[in-house]
Amino acid sequence: MAERLKAPPPAGVPVLQIAGLNVFYGRSHALQGVDLTLHHGVLSVVGRNGMGKTTMCKAIMGLVPISGGSIRFFGEEVAGRSPAEVARLGIGYVPQGRRLWRSLTVDEHLRLMQRGKRGAWTPERIYEAFPRLAERRNNGGAQLSGGEQQMLAISRALLMNPRLLIMDEPTEGLAPVIVAHVEEMLVRLAEQGDVAILMIEQNIGVATQMSDPVAIMVNGRVNRIIASATLAGDRELQQRLLGVGRHGHDETDGAPQPAAAGTQPAGAAPVAPAGPTRVYNANPVIPTRWSQPVPAARIEAQARTISRPTLATLDGRRLADVRPLAATAAGEPYVVVAGTLDTKGEELRFIRDLIRSEGLRTRLVDLSTSGRSTGGDVTPQEIALAHPRGSAGISSGDRGTAVAAMTEAFKAWLPRQEGVIGVISAGGSGATAMATPAMQLLPIGLPKLMISTMAAGDVRHYVGPTDMTMMYSVSDVQGLNRLSRVVLGNGARAIAAMAKARLAELRREAPLRRAEAEKPLVGMTMFGVTTPCVQQVGKLLGAEWEPLVFHATGTGGRGMEKLVDSGLIGAVIDVSTTEICDMMMGGILPATEDRLSAIIRTRIPYVGSVGALDMVNFAAPETVPERYRGRTLYPHNPQITLMRTNPEENARMGRWIGERLNLMEGPVRFLIPELGVSALDAPGKPFHDPAADAALFQALEQTVRVSASRQLIRLPLHINDPAFAAALVQQFRTLHAGRRRERLGGGRP
Repeated sequence: MAERLKAPPPAGVPVLQIAGLNVFYGRSHALQGVDLTLHHGVLSVVGRNGMGKTTMCKAIMGLVPISGGSIRFFGEEVAGRSPAEVARLGIGYVPQGRRLWRSLTVDEHLRLMQRGKRGAWTPERIYEAFPRLAERRNNGGAQLSGGEQQMLAISRALLMNPRLLIMDEPTEGLAPVIVAHVEEMLVRLAEQGDVAILMIEQNIGVATQMSDPVAIMVNGRVNRIIASATLAGDRELQQRLLGVGRHGHDETDGAPQPAAAGTQPAGAAPVAPAGPTRVYNANPVIPTRWSQPVPAARIEAQARTISRPTLATLDGRRLADVRPLAATAAGEPYVVVAGTLDTKGEELRFIRDLIRSEGLRTRLVDLSTSGRSTGGDVTPQEIALAHPRGSAGISSGDRGTAVAAMTEAFKAWLPRQEGVIGVISAGGSGATAMATPAMQLLPIGLPKLMISTMAAGDVRHYVGPTDMTMMYSVSDVQGLNRLSRVVLGNGARAIAAMAKARLAELRREAPLRRAEAEKPLVGMTMFGVTTPCVQQVGKLLGAEWEPLVFHATGTGGRGMEKLVDSGLIGAVIDVSTTEICDMMMGGILPATEDRLSAIIRTRIPYVGSVGALDMVNFAAPETVPERYRGRTLYPHNPQITLMRTNPEENARMGRWIGERLNLMEGPVRFLIPELGVSALDAPGKPFHDPAADAALFQALEQTVRVSASRQLIRLPLHINDPAFAAALVQQFRTLHAGRRRERLGGGRP
């Protein structure tokens, strides 16, 4: 029979079907006609102590004799078989209390169970699935924590390569943090889809998290099967069915109750409500017959938002009807919800559930650095493995070092993921600092939203040269309340709407879109005082190129060069290099020292100029540094004050730019407008200073190493003269025509 069960079962045959099961302990009738069916995925069974849950597990495994009824495994009768025969058929058992050998190491446990067996589960796969056990492989069973012991007990059962795994109270006696580890482990196990799970559980939160529906046992019978969201969100129902003392016993005594609203009788198909649900636990401590009912106020205070479904259903569908998340994440579109689940788990799951309720797939990514993981789809350990220099820093124990290491790891991990149609995170300064650098690396147009306590201040460092959206959280991201539900809900629905639009755009293949995609992109930099030049260049090139104009405000130049590095832009007309002024003189719209480096790295043709190198930007007049108070200042508006650069400053800028041009190995044409570099630098205008301009032009000529491919071109024109724009376009066309000829020539044999 064991050999026959290795073949795929007939379609529609349940993994486990129990019918009319009766078990006696002497004259005590422990199981009274139990009926239960597990088709696939996970089924949780809950109930008070003494209701027959463990006896049912032992009956399935052949550890106690049955007096009547049937137990079928993939249609084959197993009742009456010995425990060894049941195990060989493909049923694994994780008993209550774990029952490890104290003297054997982790590795010895696993090797002992594998001996003589072949199958998908091996010790090596166990170590990959549970990295914590790999770290403890030489520790004895008595030297493990409760969570590690439970991992080992489950791993020991998996090495039997079961098709059904029965777990009796897997979270009993574990701290809440360790319970989260076990939940995460079971999520990963179920996602692999090759084993069904029957789980006996006292913890209402765990049971409803891991299974939908949930079976409730009362006095040796399956009283009802109920949608997990209904059970989790109704504390009065919990106390009636699972409560303690005389009240709970009397209400549930007798024959199985008819299905209440939102519940189903045993065997009925459950209805899985969608969206976030409040989870109550009417029994925060495992009850006994002498326990007193828990006050309602305490239950309300300890309630949390349910993050379901994860195992028995996925996005509202049964596991058997969908491929597991790990197999679909690379190819199917989904929204990444990232953050520190150890401190913001409730809030991030609230966001995740709202996005799911909009019909989108999600992937919950845990960036926790505390060493605690709370059941994300992607664990901190998986993120840590992406770190370019290894994961040691994340587990260093020093918070600053760990946060910096996790930031680098997430930056390395996120851009490599396929199928992402949106990214959202929420948190304070730490979470914002960890999540946004990775978001900055994503393509322009891919929705990215950060709900942050830092969003009401200067967000330049977080947003960078990207189209990231920052949303102020108003209150701290700490728990769900009347205000945070509104703000987080708005953020979740916003990213869902953006992701849907992104998905629709990616799927749209209209002829017009294809024609637009065929027109190459050219990046151009513009400041207000160089607008006429850039507009004229755009008109002259519009028939052949699609212009992307970047406002030279510090982030504008970085944004253009980010797209150059990504390969989206392969052509540049860098009219307005003014950000270099603010970088060198301390203005408020500075470039970084990396300005022009993307051109150097990619070796693309470069056409540039000295647009607006006559001005440094400051805020209101009183903010101008004391050392500049005697300079020529111009009030652009009440918030922006411009300062004219002098000959010494222009010479420094000319040398800096010239040195960068010398590093460019692609063709370079740098055009100099001798009659003025901005709208304010012309006869009669406040910044007209021929001597300062001459210092800039002379420094460039003295620094740039002119060659056939690198040329400075001086023209007796103002930068905003139409003829200067025409000259820029002519040089641009010449360079790119030569580039095309080189490509064609290089392709000939």
